[in-house]
Amino acid sequence: MDNIYDIIIIGGGPGGIGVSIESKILGLEKILLIEKSDNHSHTIRKFYKDKKRVDKDWQGQAVTLEGNIEFIDGTKESTIDYFDSLLDNHLIDAKFNCEVDKVVKSGDIFIVTTSDGEFASKNVVVSVGRMGKPNKPSYIIPPSLKTQVNFNLDKCSNGEKIVIIGGGDSAVEYACDLSETNNVTLCYRRAELSKPNPTNQALFTTYKQLGKITPKFGVNIESLDNEHGQIKMVFSDDTSELFDRAIYALGGTTPIDFLKKCGVVLDDNGEPIFDSNYETKTSGMFIAGDIAFKSGGSIAIALNHGHKIVNYIQNKNI
Repeated sequence: MDNIYDIIIIGGGPGGIGVSIESKILGLEKILLIEKSDNHSHTIRKFYKDKKRVDKDWQGQAVTLEGNIEFIDGTKESTIDYFDSLLDNHLIDAKFNCEVDKVVKSGDIFIVTTSDGEFASKNVVVSVGRMGKPNKPSYIIPPSLKTQVNFNLDKCSNGEKIVIIGGGDSAVEYACDLSETNNVTLCYRRAELSKPNPTNQALFTTYKQLGKITPKFGVNIESLDNEHGQIKMVFSDDTSELFDRAIYALGGTTPIDFLKKCGVVLDDNGEPIFDSNYETKTSGMFIAGDIAFKSGGSIAIALNHGHKIVNYIQNKNI
């Protein structure tokens, strides 16, 4: 039993960090955090623009923090620094560059098979993101343009003419952020935006009225071509336009295959089934963070997942 963890957390984003810290504070002794990338908060590091504002009440969602983590407004950098300090100060045992292959429950114990060996635990929390595999267009992206066609903001430069493709919260946020230093077009296949939350809807309207964002709505993209090193985007309304960079913000896909390997039961839409304590159909297996949101969710809410899950585990063991 000395080699069995109280809890193994798969995924080092805010949800996984929340579970880890709450576990240590609330008395679970043996904790292991497993992350497949080289550090925690991979989505924030990769998909957030440098110095991007990070709010506790993300997109106007007022959140009361329920646990022991005092998360406040900041930037991409200050958020990462804060999570660094939490993991360091609480001496969280973490394995990075470690990929989970599968999770199998044997009796009351979970066996987690990874690229770094097998680990046993009484409880497992799956806290993986949806942005690891972004949705991609069905048409061909010419190989010569692949450095200019992106799915996040990490390659953008000031002064570029950029088209954002998508109609959700991420697309609107990308467009507004980039419009401060770039010529930005937001391209969406429907005639109007309906997916963004009210805060982002209002923000987009303001930026459009100020002339900072050019909307290209109600059209599909037919093809991409390379024209003298620029992206020539051909639209279904028989128009075309040249851009320096294209950013697809079409959302992420639920990692169905991975969840199945973890033994998580899914509904007909491929979403994990879990109860109010974030416990799945498998007792002792929990969901936290992005994967528990069918639409966008905040860092603060993901941190609350951790508090609720660990409280439930502790009360169940009494």
